[in-house]
Amino acid sequence: MHTSITSENNMTFFVYYVVLVATIIIIVPASAKPSSFSLSMEAKALRISGWWSGNISSANHCELQGITCNEARSVTRIDLHLSYTYPSRKLEYMNWTSLPNLGYLNLSYCFLAGSISDNIGSLSKLTSLDLSSNSQLEGALPLTLGNLTQLVELNISGTQISGPIPSELAAPSLKRFVKNLVKLDMGYNMLNGPMPSSISQLTSLTSLDLSSNIISGSIPPEIGKLKNLVSLDMGSNMLSGPIPSYIGQLTNLILLYLSLNRFNGSIPPVIWKLKNLRKISMHDNLFSGPIPSSFGQLSNLIFLDLSSNRIGGSIPHEIWKLKNLQVINMGHNILSGPISSFLGELIDLTYLDLSSNRLNGSIPPEIGDLTHLSYLDLSSNFLAGRIPWSLDQLTNLYSLNLSANQMDGMVPPDLGGLPSLSELDLSSNQLSGHILNLQFTNAIQYLDLSQNQLIGPLPEKLGQLSNLFYLGLSNNYLNGIIPTGLASLPLEYLNLSHNNLSGEIPIGFTGRHGSVDLSNNAFEGQIPHRCQHAHLKKEEVLHILFISLPLIAIFLALIGFMFLCRAKVKYNQSVARVIKNGDMCLIWNYDGKIAYKDIIAATNDFDIRYCIGTGGYGSVYRAQLPSGKVFALKKLHRFEAEDPNFDKSFKNEVQMLTKIRHRNIVKLYGFCLHNKCMFLVYEYLERGSLFCSLRIDVEAVELGWTQRVNIIKAIAHALSYLHNDCNPPIVHRDISSNNILLNSELEACVSDFGTARLLYPDSSNQTVIAGTYGYIAPELAYTMVVTEKSDVYSFGVVALETIIGKHPGELLSSLASLSAQNIMLSDILDSRLPHPTNPTVVRNIVLATALAFACVHSEPRSRPTMLFVSQELLVCKKTLATPFRAISLRQLLNPELDFT
Repeated sequence: MHTSITSENNMTFFVYYVVLVATIIIIVPASAKPSSFSLSMEAKALRISGWWSGNISSANHCELQGITCNEARSVTRIDLHLSYTYPSRKLEYMNWTSLPNLGYLNLSYCFLAGSISDNIGSLSKLTSLDLSSNSQLEGALPLTLGNLTQLVELNISGTQISGPIPSELAAPSLKRFVKNLVKLDMGYNMLNGPMPSSISQLTSLTSLDLSSNIISGSIPPEIGKLKNLVSLDMGSNMLSGPIPSYIGQLTNLILLYLSLNRFNGSIPPVIWKLKNLRKISMHDNLFSGPIPSSFGQLSNLIFLDLSSNRIGGSIPHEIWKLKNLQVINMGHNILSGPISSFLGELIDLTYLDLSSNRLNGSIPPEIGDLTHLSYLDLSSNFLAGRIPWSLDQLTNLYSLNLSANQMDGMVPPDLGGLPSLSELDLSSNQLSGHILNLQFTNAIQYLDLSQNQLIGPLPEKLGQLSNLFYLGLSNNYLNGIIPTGLASLPLEYLNLSHNNLSGEIPIGFTGRHGSVDLSNNAFEGQIPHRCQHAHLKKEEVLHILFISLPLIAIFLALIGFMFLCRAKVKYNQSVARVIKNGDMCLIWNYDGKIAYKDIIAATNDFDIRYCIGTGGYGSVYRAQLPSGKVFALKKLHRFEAEDPNFDKSFKNEVQMLTKIRHRNIVKLYGFCLHNKCMFLVYEYLERGSLFCSLRIDVEAVELGWTQRVNIIKAIAHALSYLHNDCNPPIVHRDISSNNILLNSELEACVSDFGTARLLYPDSSNQTVIAGTYGYIAPELAYTMVVTEKSDVYSFGVVALETIIGKHPGELLSSLASLSAQNIMLSDILDSRLPHPTNPTVVRNIVLATALAFACVHSEPRSRPTMLFVSQELLVCKKTLATPFRAISLRQLLNPELDFT
């Protein structure tokens, strides 16, 4: 019996052993040890893709660039991030079914083209898929992505992928979906349609980015099921409706970005439940109602941006008790009431913007306790009383704007002496006292005290502020003479008009064009002034007329607009009457008959001999009037004038340029409508376009390094003005070297505003693509959302073009490769000029190039603002510690240069 049982056990053990051996022999080779056939199929897939050169076989395919294999020589990873070797790679050329063990695929920044093929869904072991920043990748997302059940990270941001978000990504009814997904980034694409409610099935998500698409509709209430979300970014879309209260269920949320949409209604009070929130951005929507006092329970909040909405009521006291706050922006709303004295408890605050509201009362003296504050803007409110002297404790303050309020009393004498203060704007108040009492440090660059009640002579120390580029002191009661030192400063703008100044005008002002206004004083001799309106502050810019009215209505409306400007801004002495010879040296010459006759005579009825160029929707002519003055005329031909598209561009340019007053933006003197002949009358800039000057060797040599840096600065200042000083901001949309004009002194002006666009806060800012090929920001190829960052990119291209002497397209396409980054800066400079040797010039070129590279970053969010660029170019840094010839492009792309 015992022997029988033992034999039976032995037989059972033998059967189990045979089965185990069979499993090892049959199953293991099929999974852990791929056959030579399957390896050859992998090698064949890599070879047929055309992504690598040379003879690819199963013996060498694991040595290819970006390929990682396991011990069995089966491909497990493909990483071609930042690989530009083969710019024609297409996803559909790869047979993904032949790569069964692929677990990681990163093809970001490698010039992928074509569409995502369906067979990518066969990669059942894939855990990470990154196709981001490939601007030529297009088409819709394949439904087979739902088969990638092991996927943890999916990034397709910065492509041209379009169509709706497939519900198959999160459809449990299919029993196969990406339920393990932790990070999903689909930002900066052309995805449209609603946000699918099925996305709520991706319960493992911690990061969801759908920003900068064309997604519409409302946020589905099912969003509350994504309870593991840490970061949620749906900014820059066309989402609308209220924020669902279910968002209060996302208790792990740290970052919440809903800006630049069309959300309306009130901000849901349930946000207080998001106790982990550190950053909230809801700017540029249609939110109304009050700020919920429950925000005071968000004790971890460091960033709060509710600007450019319709939020009203008073600011809850609870906000001022969020002691971790570092940034508060509530500007451009309808907030009212006083600023609480609890403000002083936000001791970590670095940025505070409450501008363009209806706040009243006085500025609490406790504001002086915010010793980390670097930016303070309380402009365009109803604040009254005196400027608190405690502000002189803010030693880190970089920018202070209290303009357009009802402040009175004396200016604290030490306010302008703050060591870090670069911008001080106290204009349009009722401030009084002697200007001689005010202290200023050499850090000050922008100073505006205009439209107050200041008295006394100008202090000599103003002429010692070597970094000062903007000085506005108009409409005060100042007397005495102009300090001679002012004439030697690199001022971009000086307005001393409407005071009681006397004596002789310093000689240094007489040679300046368009930067000085000394009118309405008691000077001896000729007064330099600009033949245009004095500088208008943002809050004084008048409402734009309805240009869509019939042409006759526009004509009559603009006449009325001219008289309104005369009555309101006291320009009786600067706006002359029209005279018979058609003298156009005034802002608007509305007498079409007289102007038209003079123009006909000056151009011989627009004879081609007077044509100096052709623009996007008309021709440009040179016209010298009987007075001797020379103008540039942009004329629409008759057939163009009858085209609604050209008519719209003409009206758009008139509309834009009526708002603009800047020395680096071409001046519009007027326009003429006559028998369907439309033309704009501009100042004439003798040297033509920057494009031509850089391509004609003789003229390029005249553009020395100092002139080129000054050109870059001028463009930066002009764009900063358009983006920050115009309300609403203006995006040019066609910055190119063809649209940068030079005068006889080689000073630059931005021109051609036919495609410019106003950024209204209640608009989606969606538009068709506009601009010049080679200068258009890459994101505009896959999203039509207009932002200032598209101008920033175009500026970067023009700046590099100015430095290297030609369009930088080839350079930009090769920058990602390490070999290109090792190129020296001195090797890419325009070879027609000798290398710079002056330390200051070298420093300026290096700084301008580094900023230009930052501006052409592929991610808009990583680009600086034009305000930052403009300010950086004005800051007086010392010379470089690094020798010029030792500076590589790598250092400029990742700036670590030491300015000592």
